[in-house]
Amino acid sequence: MSRLLAERLTVAAGRRRLLEAVSVDLAPGALVGLIGPNGAGKSTLLRCLAGLLRPDSGTVMLDGTALADLPPRERGRRIGYLPQSFHPAWDYTVQEIVELGASRRPGAALKITDLLRDHGLVGLAARRWSQVSGGERARALLAATLVAEPSVLLADEPGASLDIGHRIGLMRRLREWARRSLVVVVLHDIERAVLDCDRLLLLESGRVIRDDSAAAVADSPDLDRVFGVRFERGALAQGADALLMLERRL
Repeated sequence: MSRLLAERLTVAAGRRRLLEAVSVDLAPGALVGLIGPNGAGKSTLLRCLAGLLRPDSGTVMLDGTALADLPPRERGRRIGYLPQSFHPAWDYTVQEIVELGASRRPGAALKITDLLRDHGLVGLAARRWSQVSGGERARALLAATLVAEPSVLLADEPGASLDIGHRIGLMRRLREWARRSLVVVVLHDIERAVLDCDRLLLLESGRVIRDDSAAAVADSPDLDRVFGVRFERGALAQGADALLMLERRL
């Protein structure tokens, strides 16, 4: 069970601040979603949390140790990062991509067959990366990330290329993983974020302006203002918390 603590992260690109003094405390047991409009800083924050981007100021701590002080191999073993897209230098097969993920943890290769089956990849295992669709690549990348059983999983819009059935299945799998590990996911689908996440961080212009339960963020007027739309809220038949059903331009 790992904890990530980010303290006053600031990242600049020229005169623009991609992140502005962002502090977050992230622990296992809840699926955490990062939401916000394009350019809000979601992917930048995720890359900082993964140790892939060093902030101009501020620190990220993993279980009390600064990420900058962890050897890359140790960081790669403990933190799984699922990017929006992946373009390998060689045209690997799907199974080889999963095997690359397994190489991060001793003994993980024994689970490759199970992972291929669980993610519906058995029939695709021998196909080259250039021969599979965007959605199939997304499923293979998730399997390659999970096979090493990282204690922290960071995913950047993992369902963007998936059809609705696979997207729901992916979010269900992330929720299950979040019961024992720290899972943080960037989402553009606000409805799925509200339905599937336990906690939401709403970003605007490089700042976290709301950090609360998914239901509380869904009910907040900040959500409408940040996205520039008026969300219509409605109750689910099962009596669950607010669901964003449709939107109107302000």
